[in-house]
Amino acid sequence: MFTLKTVSRPLSSRRDHEAVRRTRYRIAALICHTMLFLLLAAVLAGCAAAPGIPNDQPILSDQTTNSDITAEEEIMEPPAEDTSIPSNPPIDYEPAWPDNTVTSFSGHLVNSCVPESLRDKATTLTASDGVHLSALVMGSGTKGVLLAHEQGYNICSFLDMGVELADHGYLVVIPEYRDHGASQSTGDTQPIDLDADAALGELARLGAERVFLAGASCGGSTAIIAGVRQELPIEGLIILSSPAQCGPHDALPGVKEITAPSLFVFSPGDYGGSIEKEVRQLYQASGAADKTLIVDKSGYHGTDMYHRGEEGEELRTGLISFIKAALD
Repeated sequence: MFTLKTVSRPLSSRRDHEAVRRTRYRIAALICHTMLFLLLAAVLAGCAAAPGIPNDQPILSDQTTNSDITAEEEIMEPPAEDTSIPSNPPIDYEPAWPDNTVTSFSGHLVNSCVPESLRDKATTLTASDGVHLSALVMGSGTKGVLLAHEQGYNICSFLDMGVELADHGYLVVIPEYRDHGASQSTGDTQPIDLDADAALGELARLGAERVFLAGASCGGSTAIIAGVRQELPIEGLIILSSPAQCGPHDALPGVKEITAPSLFVFSPGDYGGSIEKEVRQLYQASGAADKTLIVDKSGYHGTDMYHRGEEGEELRTGLISFIKAALD
């Protein structure tokens, strides 16, 4: 019978054996890494030499090709057509009241009475005789409103009404007549009917399909005259202290042609009672079946009747309601 004996190696012999084993492992690993590197180099060299493929365009399995683009991505819709109406360019001219004139952010001259928050509504109109006018354009839509101030006053006379009407969805133009405010200085205020023409032309250019005419004093007279010689249908008329004849301008023939609802307002004693006679003439000559004559007891003229009269707010509210009823 054989007996197995355990032979104990010296400590130094075991350490030598372990060192040899580790050395062999490292050599084997180095050989593997070298072979992998050579294999990868061979693959890359083969790809670079492949015919029909540029060297700077390696094929990547996850690269997006044209065939991966969906039909929806290939069809690019054309940009939407810009249908906005271009604004009028600013024009350099000498304003009638330079001390009361400022320049809007867009370069248009505007009366300093206009609040800064509304000065971006300023534009420049040019009358048929070449005179440049400052004007405010507010709101939008197809229902146009012309608000024409009286002589000696300015663009802010109707500003409060204009803002409210614009907020209600109407397109409002308030011109400042020549030789007033930020409009051009000419030395001749007679052709203000041309200024009303320019304002009505701007309403039409901006898309108005019908118009309401409103004016104070000679602003009302010229609104009538210009209103009947333009093409937009007239939906209504408001006259505040307007004379039948303003200088060379006779509004009687025009008011006979306006058959839309019309409102005539005067205050007894205004200009010694002469304005009452003038307004009554317009009222009597009016071609409207639906017409109203209002006697305001404030004693004021034009827009001052509702700005300064004791019952001014009631009058202003009535004017706004009249315009809305005519246009809606």
